[in-house]
Amino acid sequence: MEQMQIEERIAGRKHKEIYELIRKQGTVSKIDLLEQSGLTGSTLTRTLDELVEQGLILEAGFGDSTGGRRPILYETNPHYGFVFGLDISRLYSKLILCDLHMNKIDSRRFPMTDASTPEVLLKDIIASVLDMLSTHQIPARAVIGMGIGAVGPLDRFSGTILEPLHFPAPGWRNIPITPYLEDALGFPVLLDNGANTAIIGESWMDRNRDYRHLLYVHTGVGLRSSMMSDGKIVYGAVDMEGSIGQMIIQTDGQRLWGEGNYGALESYASIHALELQAQSRVKQGRDTLLRRLEPQPERLSFSHLQQALQANDPLTVELFTQAATYFGIGLSNLLNILHPEKVILGGSLISSHPSFFHTATRVAIQNTYHYPTYQVVFSQGALGDEALVTGAAVMVINKLHATS
Repeated sequence: MEQMQIEERIAGRKHKEIYELIRKQGTVSKIDLLEQSGLTGSTLTRTLDELVEQGLILEAGFGDSTGGRRPILYETNPHYGFVFGLDISRLYSKLILCDLHMNKIDSRRFPMTDASTPEVLLKDIIASVLDMLSTHQIPARAVIGMGIGAVGPLDRFSGTILEPLHFPAPGWRNIPITPYLEDALGFPVLLDNGANTAIIGESWMDRNRDYRHLLYVHTGVGLRSSMMSDGKIVYGAVDMEGSIGQMIIQTDGQRLWGEGNYGALESYASIHALELQAQSRVKQGRDTLLRRLEPQPERLSFSHLQQALQANDPLTVELFTQAATYFGIGLSNLLNILHPEKVILGGSLISSHPSFFHTATRVAIQNTYHYPTYQVVFSQGALGDEALVTGAAVMVINKLHATS
């Protein structure tokens, strides 16, 4: 049986617009919808009745009276359908199952090891999806779709992960993930890069605030960024997710992984850059807790650095402060070019210690040209590590009422 496309579930622009108005506000009265939609009373009534009949929205009681009859309240039906969100990242991947109010029903986490080839991971994902549906007695036809936020670069139109760097397992090259999962699962699958799904998730959490221009920056194994303007993702001619990492901040600087630009931001403010710095300093004979955590400098990892940072080891604090300072410089370059109203920072380095966030944002502000005339809000976001996978699921719901 041919699968139903996501955008076909709500027929007609009016129906989609009314559904979106209700979803955005949670619960809304018919009177408010009449004012917001610009529809005539009879057209709105007919549209609401049809959405109720389809099971897309529910009558949610009555609002307060303003002198006449109490207005009917409406909300979207959380159990009309279900969505999956999938985050494919370098350290671990995540799968969640949610209803249409984004209440999490189930989840799985997959550590990304040197055995996590595309074949192995996708089989685990398919098995987990089927197990979740069986456990919660959800028929496959009730699944609206799956959204994927993955490490780029990728081609979201063909649903292909192209040539992502630094995966621990081999084989992550030109993977047609969307058609593969659609064939196996029988429902639509959408693909975008993880930075874009993260900003979608954070924007959904902050939907009651009217920020027109949002910037998201993720710093971990690599640096990833995305931009949203007037509620829509800003796309370039090619997938731009990892471009921020190649921003040159020191023309005669070092080069990470033996590729990319010399003096690029990722060479100073990423997990691997920190590991290399720590290994070098220990080899130079610096006195540090890191020596006791791992006697062999070449084996020092980010987990060792996190332990030493929590213990306020002077060398480790120095390394993280240096990385945060460089990151702040890169961030100020973005602010001077893009002028977002709000910047959401995520990733392992941001969450490693409060000082990283505070140092980076302070340096960014000090180097922002129009400050304080230009004001920007910095945030670590409401979702934290769940931003990418949550946004992947929200992406499916957004497609449900998309009008173009």
